[in-house]
Amino acid sequence: MLVSLSIRDFVLIEKLDLGFARAGQGGLGALTGETGAGKSILIDAFGLALGARADSSAVRRGAAQASVAAAFDLPKAHPAHAILTDQGLASEDILTLRRMVGADGRGRAFVNDQPASVALLRRLGDTLVEIQGQMEQHGLLDIATHRAALDAFAGLEKQAEAVRAAWQDWRISERARADAEAAAEAARRDEDFLRHSVQELEALSPKPDDESTLAAERQLLRAGSALGEAVTQALAEIEQGRGTLAALGAAHRLIERNADKAAGHLDLSLAALARALSETTEAQAQLEAARDALEFDPARLEKIEERLFALRAVARKHNVAVPELAALAERMTSQLTALDSGEAGLKNLAAAAKAARAGYVGAAEMQATARRKGAARLDKAVAAELGPLKLEKAKFVTELASLPEAEWSEAGTDRVQFTVSTNPGMPPAPIARIASGGELSRFLLALKVCLAKVGDAATIVFDEVDSGIGGATAAAVGERLKRLAREVQVLVVTHSPQVAAVADRHWLIRKTTTRNSASTDVLALDAKGRREEIARMLSGAEVTAEARAAADRLLATTG
Repeated sequence: MLVSLSIRDFVLIEKLDLGFARAGQGGLGALTGETGAGKSILIDAFGLALGARADSSAVRRGAAQASVAAAFDLPKAHPAHAILTDQGLASEDILTLRRMVGADGRGRAFVNDQPASVALLRRLGDTLVEIQGQMEQHGLLDIATHRAALDAFAGLEKQAEAVRAAWQDWRISERARADAEAAAEAARRDEDFLRHSVQELEALSPKPDDESTLAAERQLLRAGSALGEAVTQALAEIEQGRGTLAALGAAHRLIERNADKAAGHLDLSLAALARALSETTEAQAQLEAARDALEFDPARLEKIEERLFALRAVARKHNVAVPELAALAERMTSQLTALDSGEAGLKNLAAAAKAARAGYVGAAEMQATARRKGAARLDKAVAAELGPLKLEKAKFVTELASLPEAEWSEAGTDRVQFTVSTNPGMPPAPIARIASGGELSRFLLALKVCLAKVGDAATIVFDEVDSGIGGATAAAVGERLKRLAREVQVLVVTHSPQVAAVADRHWLIRKTTTRNSASTDVLALDAKGRREEIARMLSGAEVTAEARAAADRLLATTG
């Protein structure tokens, strides 16, 4: 609920700080004042903090900018927490919405002193406050809110959850069916291409490492002639003349036969000759093996190049890299398999989607039945409120209509609309089309009293709900506002002393005019101030003793 409102340089308000309630408290607050004192300015300023449109005309004359900050006590389960989390903003017990508008028309918005968009302010504001004015096309005047309001009044949470779950199941089944049909249709369109491509790929039988392996072998074969000649020459060097191996073998035998006579002086030489003989023998064997392997084979080179070029050509055709051809072949084969044997699968998916639709329709029909019963109870409850509000000839009707399938949703298959007939014999019309602003405000009050626990907004503002009424009707309005204020915080801009007298808190809006300027301020009234203001409301410009006595009686009766 609203805890405080701070206004700076807004139209006629230079500086204003209002405390509306301590955290956790609600109650009824009345704002009164003479006509033209600036009550609408206060409501407009509040709307600015909630994301309403604004321009440079909102800035007080001579000021650089206007600013409005509204602070709200935020319960732990309030949906505003989820909005803040979704936006990456810290969630606190006290939520402050701040708006600034410069004299140049440029504006800024803040949530808990963090920069934010006006759209976010409006989104948060919609969960925090309802402003029920005579011409405000939001809140209960917005048909989009009627279905949820009826469901909450009728306690249809379980039905709503069943419909929501059935809707999700149906959507998932429909997507699976549609995706499978689209894939099958695409496969059918491309069947000839797929079959040719699969045959071509199967003939090639590509492997992920084909390109690198073939390219390396191709390079080796292309260099085979020159490498073979080099190896042959190396072998000739080892074998020419007597031959290195023969010479090392002869030297090793001579030293070996005489080593025992040298008292160890030939041991190191003998070991070195043995190593040289072994390594030379190994080198000769390796060179001979290399010579055999590097023998130039033109036929093998041609075969390798033919496969390598074929793989690259197919890869270009399918716009993939050569290593991806093996995976492509698997995918295409799977598509053909699905095409050949997928008819049964499509039938199964279609049957599942049909069953899911039937489940949704069944849940929605149960919800619609419960809604019709809830609508009858709501109509009866609102009717009981209309007589005392001088709307005894009016009739409130909650209309339910079946939506075309294209408009079904997780909220069900019904359109819900609150309608009103103000005179006997007149057909019901949308509540927002009522001609009289005063009637509209009282209808909204009656409806809101019946829906007191519905919705997230813990603060409701009524702007001149008592317009054009007095006496017993005004007292009935006050009684209903008081009743509503037991559930939520209610602020009412009023000209009625009967309404002001039942308020828990009372503020006087005053306008001061000088030769060159005008300003508006707000005064929180104590008991003496309330008596004087209610007496003024009863008597007019001149407050008489009789008016004060009448104010005392009114306060005593309603206190």
